[in-house]
Amino acid sequence: MASAGGADPSPPPRPLVFAFYLTGHGFGHATRAVEVVRHLVAAGHEVHVATAVPEFVFTAEVRSPRLRIRRVLLDCGAVQADALTVDPLATLEKYREAAVVPRESILRAESEWLSSIKADLVVSDVVPVVCRVAADMGVRSVCIGNFSWDFIYAEYIMEAGYHHRSIVWQIAEDYAHCDILLRLPGYGPMPAFRNVIDVPLVVRGLRKSRSEVRKELGLEENAKVLLFNFGGQPAGWKLKQEWLPDGWICLVCGAADSQDVPPNFIKLAKDAYTPDVIAASDCMLGKIGYGAASEVLAYKLPLVFVRRDYFNEEPFLRKLLEHYQNSIEMIRSDFLAGHWKPYLLRALTLRPCYNGPINGGEVVAQILQDTAIGKECISDKFSGARRLQDAIVSGYQLQRAPGRDVHVPDWYSPSETETGAGPTSKNVAVKGTEALCFEDFEILHGDLQGLTDTMDFLKSLSELNGNNLKSSEKHHQERTAASVLFDWEKEIYIARAPGRLDVMGGIADYSGSLVLQMPLREACHVAVQRNHPSKQKLWKHTQARQLENADLAPVIQIVSFGSELSNRAPIFDMDLSDFMDGKKPISYEKAREFFCQNPSQKWAAYVAGTILVLMTELGVQFTDSMSILVSSAVPEGKGVSSSASVEVATMSAIASAYGLNITPRDLALLCQKVENHVVGAPCGVMDQMASACGEANKLLAMVCQPAEVKELVSIPNHMRFWGLDSGIRHSVGGGDYGSVRVGTYMGRKMIKCAASDLVSESLTSEAPVESDCHKKNGSGLQKSEAALEYLCNLPPHRYEAAYAKDIPEVISGDAFLEKYGDHNDTVTVIDPKRFYSVKAPTRHPIYENFRVETFKTLLAAGSTDEQLSALGELMYQCHNSYSACGLGSDGTDRLVDLVQEMQHRTTSEGGSPSLFGAKITGGGSGGTVCVIGKNCARSSEEIVEIQQRYKAATGYLPILFNGSSPGAAKFGYLKIRRRRS
Repeated sequence: MASAGGADPSPPPRPLVFAFYLTGHGFGHATRAVEVVRHLVAAGHEVHVATAVPEFVFTAEVRSPRLRIRRVLLDCGAVQADALTVDPLATLEKYREAAVVPRESILRAESEWLSSIKADLVVSDVVPVVCRVAADMGVRSVCIGNFSWDFIYAEYIMEAGYHHRSIVWQIAEDYAHCDILLRLPGYGPMPAFRNVIDVPLVVRGLRKSRSEVRKELGLEENAKVLLFNFGGQPAGWKLKQEWLPDGWICLVCGAADSQDVPPNFIKLAKDAYTPDVIAASDCMLGKIGYGAASEVLAYKLPLVFVRRDYFNEEPFLRKLLEHYQNSIEMIRSDFLAGHWKPYLLRALTLRPCYNGPINGGEVVAQILQDTAIGKECISDKFSGARRLQDAIVSGYQLQRAPGRDVHVPDWYSPSETETGAGPTSKNVAVKGTEALCFEDFEILHGDLQGLTDTMDFLKSLSELNGNNLKSSEKHHQERTAASVLFDWEKEIYIARAPGRLDVMGGIADYSGSLVLQMPLREACHVAVQRNHPSKQKLWKHTQARQLENADLAPVIQIVSFGSELSNRAPIFDMDLSDFMDGKKPISYEKAREFFCQNPSQKWAAYVAGTILVLMTELGVQFTDSMSILVSSAVPEGKGVSSSASVEVATMSAIASAYGLNITPRDLALLCQKVENHVVGAPCGVMDQMASACGEANKLLAMVCQPAEVKELVSIPNHMRFWGLDSGIRHSVGGGDYGSVRVGTYMGRKMIKCAASDLVSESLTSEAPVESDCHKKNGSGLQKSEAALEYLCNLPPHRYEAAYAKDIPEVISGDAFLEKYGDHNDTVTVIDPKRFYSVKAPTRHPIYENFRVETFKTLLAAGSTDEQLSALGELMYQCHNSYSACGLGSDGTDRLVDLVQEMQHRTTSEGGSPSLFGAKITGGGSGGTVCVIGKNCARSSEEIVEIQQRYKAATGYLPILFNGSSPGAAKFGYLKIRRRRS
């Protein structure tokens, strides 16, 4: 049979000893390691494999006394909740336990072991710490891989575990000690490595022919065979006979012995040789990893894949597969629901065309041997350029902003020769853009208002002309899906909603505070089109689902630009009937469960959730199908209301398309219901109100009881506000935000109960100490406090005089529930086993409301340094109060400290400061800092200096939010139609 390799490496003067370390993540690393080890052993060398992978994986392939297996775990890979979902925080914590805490003992133990076996070369796939061990011992080291763990874990840190950031720095430093990286096809950015050699696919060879395998399995030669391979079938995946096309057979890898399968499914033996089974199959259904990708490429087997969450290796391998026409994606909801047939039948139409070398095992073994005996195998001529490319792609991956079309660049691939244009910067005018927009579209209603980001959005629509996509974008799934989303002969409705900068108020919004919010320049655009179900353009998998229904049912199809590499599916579709329970809309709880069942599509709750809220709250009946395109330039996780801008823009566009007359205030309240009840994030309403009702260069002054706009306060010409992003991801769905909200509502309940007790005491007291008038006034005050609806209605002096001393610092959930029953908050739940901070969260909104009222009054004062200093002091106080609640972070504290240093440096030099104050914003725990200063060139220079100093200290250059734009109501909507040629 044909083999993946050719001749074994030419023998050196003496047998060599290789120490081969293998990561604890997945079998893909093990299968390629086996192929390399096989060639080394065949060349007469001794190979010691250090791994946690079961020994039989190696001994079944290589039977030789020169192969030694040592059981050891020096990293942990990625902790997976199931075959498709990685747990970022659990991964970081496990890595810490496996490799960080015992690091010193690992360094000693591995040094002793390498000395004991007299290793000539250390090989790593891709265990970081051993590169450092080898360097300390003076032994050369080589890594083999298509990704490195610093890049994978960096996303986890941004998503869930910033306090573990030192892990990534340590891993990158360890890799930097490696002498050579042997880089496999489908690689991601690995800038830590100094020297790189690209090698061919490492693939296991075939042992048997297609006919032999089919005969052993009892399969007919002409039978259609699907290989089901997810690295072990998780519990809960119950396979069903009707999921396969008629006459098909499915071979199941990794099924448990107790797993029952339908008659058209066959469980493969645990030791089944996967390459032979691949060659005997017609297509494969699985996830993308190196092992699966390399073997389906080598043996030209179409792959139907289901996207994984939080694993950045996947997009680069996916690009490689797409280039060779080797794969199609199955939407996860269709996979779990068993809607497999249209994907499998479409897979048979693919014509895989990879004809590249698959002798990587042989090539790698030769390089390892040459390196071990001291031969120079590398040229560092292009090392700097390669590392710069890696750093650029890595940076784009980790700092991508929704709405910006960040993807694997065409130039970043050994398989592509075309060069695509770089991403267009948002809100920057492009010459000729406006003319192009007006040339391609008739604007039937509305005005561009000179907004360059809206012009750019219209330009992006003009490029979605059927199949005539520009070559630089032809591989973007989101662009391809969007190109067939709309009927260009019919009207499309466009709405725009900005993010917001929380100047003052923040988390006190849900306690009824006055808040001051500035709409940002960055905004979300949403385009909506409604069509009769019989005329709606449908994606192929949606068509297949429709064919199973007797009647044409209305559907929702959504494309989200900018999600191509975010490990979120860029498209979402559902039947509108999924929102119905008989003749009534489903409950919000059921909707939340519906969207949570697929983490890669959970984002769709922010968009489709607006439809359910309109159905539930306003009784709107949607009978048409709906196409929705979302493009947002408001960065996620920065604390600038990215979610609110999506909700407001979506609901505004839908309202325009369906002729719904909803006031801006009511629309904001409806959007809050989307976030509270469909998404499940316990936010207040200020974000949605600012996005819906704000105006450019004005502060929206709003009393959140529940949402009363007081006025729009013009920002005085002599002052300015900036936003600086700390790089620490913020989420109102996070535990810190929710627990502080619970503590706040606990405090309110305690105050109300205490006030009720005081009222009762005053009524039963017989001591004639007070005058009747005084007693009546005191009793009336306490009665109003006993009925307190919003904590911010309690003045600070009353809080300190009557209640502060009795509010505990912390209380356990069960103790509170036992004494008070409930905290009376509809969007949070008390965990009986958890301790909650109460005093600080209770005190914060009471004093914050007073600070905001004072701030608003001071804005109208004279334009003096004293005015700015007082405003800045209020912001500093607010920031410290956030920290007392437990909602601070290292990054935001550092930015505020830098502003203070800048202010005090100028003062100490006898000058007048340009910057006067700063505070954390929104829900806290990271995100963005708001800065106040003079509207002058010097303040802008100092902002840039703060950015550079923050980068020097942390490695992260803060995103600057600078500028304002109109809210959704002020923008209105556009109604457009493509011009008829």
